[in-house]
Amino acid sequence: MRHTYLRSAFFLTLACAPVFGQIVVKSEDAEFDFGFAGQFWADWTQDAAGSQAYQQNLYLRRARLIVGGALFKDVTFFFQTDDPKLGLTPKALGSGFIVQDAFVEWKATNAFRLQAGLMIVPMSRNAIQSPMSYYTLDISPLTTITNTSTQSSALRDAGFAAKGFFLKDRLQYRLGAFAGERDSNAHDSLRTAGYLQYDFFAREKDYLLAGTALGKRKILAIDGGFDQQGSYTGRSGNVALDLPVHQGDEIGGQFQYLHYDGGNKFLTIADQNDYVVEAAYYIHQLKTQPFLKAESQNFVTATNFGKDINRYGFGMNHYIHGQNLKLTVQYLRVLPQNSPVKPTNEFTAQLQVFYF
Repeated sequence: MRHTYLRSAFFLTLACAPVFGQIVVKSEDAEFDFGFAGQFWADWTQDAAGSQAYQQNLYLRRARLIVGGALFKDVTFFFQTDDPKLGLTPKALGSGFIVQDAFVEWKATNAFRLQAGLMIVPMSRNAIQSPMSYYTLDISPLTTITNTSTQSSALRDAGFAAKGFFLKDRLQYRLGAFAGERDSNAHDSLRTAGYLQYDFFAREKDYLLAGTALGKRKILAIDGGFDQQGSYTGRSGNVALDLPVHQGDEIGGQFQYLHYDGGNKFLTIADQNDYVVEAAYYIHQLKTQPFLKAESQNFVTATNFGKDINRYGFGMNHYIHGQNLKLTVQYLRVLPQNSPVKPTNEFTAQLQVFYF
């Protein structure tokens, strides 16, 4: 038996690009699917002081081994490792290996699926998007602000979560309790997070959600999420669009609002309102996708106005074999606001290989 849900657990882009045959081991009651993902970066980042010096790095942004599968008809699992930023200055070639995802899911009904293990905390769409299908080069840094304070690992945390679908699978929810920050006695309250999304066209039922669909799916989704532990609160709202046009092209993008307030729990997370805008146009005849991005981090209290920052970028994806093999180049301009700190530039090229 083949379980389409599990094979798409990492947003396999089956409808978005050619995906080659999978490595599969199966028996009467179980199936194991194997794959890998790699993103190699060449990056030049200008020193923050505004000098003409650039940090130059060649490294593996992501290096993942993936195993998905099913145990019986109602139990699925997903396991993924990573060695992120392997070789990035200060250079280390073997010290960052982690378990990225490790969870099991029991499907009681379509409206209730119970998950347990290490998984992405469902707070915002950008956090849940597949890194293999981003419109732009990478996840927004505004999405990852809470990662250190909440003692998360690449936006993942250990916990239990429920997931389900209603209204002919157009409305989905994700709700979970996670470990969050733990003090030495583990007396902290638990971290809770939730996510609600409505799909107007294609239904997105996978563990990870789509970025670009390369003109193969019509997606219009609106969503909102929350993240909370003690007095810390996080909120998000998003609109995402993938619109096929001209018999194979695509207009795609998203607008995301994020609010964080660390309260008395996480003093390093100041009260702020942040915005992320991404837009891309896929030209199927050229297998090329130019894109634009804009990000704005805005602090609420006057004492933090000097920390406000804007980022603007543009670049291009070239799909040699869809998401299985693609090239990306991006230029990013970082503009501190209300501050004497000078703007900086970053140039990045990426080669992505993906098989699952």
